[in-house]
Amino acid sequence: MSSSDITRDPFLVLIEAYVLGALDVDERALLEAHLVAGCAECARSLEEARTAVSQLAYLAPEAQPSRLLRVRLLKAVREEAGTSKAAAPAPAKTIPLWLWAGVAAALLLALFNLHEAQSTREAIRQAQASLDEQIQLQKKSAQDLLAARREALILTNPKSVRIAMAADLTGVPALQATWHTSLGLVISGDKLPVPGGKRTLQLWFVPKAAGAKPIPSWNVRPESDGRFHLLVEEPPEKQGNTKLLAITEEPEGGSQQPTTRPIWTGAVQSQ
Repeated sequence: MSSSDITRDPFLVLIEAYVLGALDVDERALLEAHLVAGCAECARSLEEARTAVSQLAYLAPEAQPSRLLRVRLLKAVREEAGTSKAAAPAPAKTIPLWLWAGVAAALLLALFNLHEAQSTREAIRQAQASLDEQIQLQKKSAQDLLAARREALILTNPKSVRIAMAADLTGVPALQATWHTSLGLVISGDKLPVPGGKRTLQLWFVPKAAGAKPIPSWNVRPESDGRFHLLVEEPPEKQGNTKLLAITEEPEGGSQQPTTRPIWTGAVQSQ
């Protein structure tokens, strides 16, 4: 490159160094910006420099590696191959029989524990069900005891009113009612005919007021042997306002108004 070329374009001096990768960052950036700007002379110089650099490899004389170098190279290759074989994973070992036996024993123990846990849960469930049943029986026994005590007080209290409830049908036994204004009403009888099908006996309170309709109360079926027992702790009408008690045969569940003629009636003579 001549001194006149340098004077003409200062970037030409950087072309060879650029192709050889010898420019620093700032110089490389300036030259690339200049080339992008479209300098034809620098672009032509860049192509010539690249061609010249590419021919440098052909200027070196041919040479063969020495015998010592070949021996060292082959030794390095063999050592590398040996290292690769040593690093290869070892074949899987066979699991010993005693280990399989231990696994089987652990599995059997787990199954046994599971069975025992299920059996324990079932035993707890049955025990809880039995306890709940006993609690319900105790509650019922307590309720029956309270009812029996109330009935005894009603039947023995001198302030209770006795009401004879005669049957309107021939051959049907009468009922006996005992009414205490505070404790309630007890009606009992024996050898009563049992209503057929899904029928029941229902108690009615007939008010003294003119034109008043019968007031429905409890309904109950006699026992299979004809025993009849009914406790009404809170009658729907006061004793002083009731003219008579009546019992009719009604559909199961009772009725809001009588659907049949009364089988038993009894006049209330309040004290």
